[in-house]
Amino acid sequence: MIPQNIEAASLALPADAGDAAPAPGQAVRAWIGLGANLGDRGLAMRQALQHLHQEAGVAVAQVSSLYASKPVDSDGPDYLNAVAQLTTTLSAHALLLVLQRLELDAGRERPYRNAPRTLDLDLLLYASRDTAIAMPDLLVPHPRMWQRAFVLAPLQELQPAWVSAEQLQPLLEQGVAPAQGPAWAGFAAA
Repeated sequence: MIPQNIEAASLALPADAGDAAPAPGQAVRAWIGLGANLGDRGLAMRQALQHLHQEAGVAVAQVSSLYASKPVDSDGPDYLNAVAQLTTTLSAHALLLVLQRLELDAGRERPYRNAPRTLDLDLLLYASRDTAIAMPDLLVPHPRMWQRAFVLAPLQELQPAWVSAEQLQPLLEQGVAPAQGPAWAGFAAA
């Protein structure tokens, strides 16, 4: 069960690891990007949310609408994308490992950078918009999130004060469009 007391100020930052974790007995919010452009994209993303919601130390709190987008810096079929807000007692790195396991379980392969994918789960933000994490395999905020309309449009739904219309407008040329409302996720969030 996730504690009800969610405080960004309760982060414990190990000096040597670069990871971030809630203080014992506390939980923080985290925002993840979901995407897929191979197979049954919507099903893969719904299943990932359901698995996350069942994961110890993780609860899905809120899910954005679903967006269709053209691949950026890549080729292949169009993507479906969304952003989910989680509540977690896991450290940022432990959450990353859960996300990577779910990608593998969904058949994700990484033959080359930006290859088409059955499921893509990115840890965008952890605890707050301002939390910075720099580890060899994890950078938070996600390094390209502020350049991607397929991240900012759904994030704006969940955190309108974080993404202004002026910030999003120039990125809309990337070809992102609402595809379905938040009910696409098919389950009740926490």
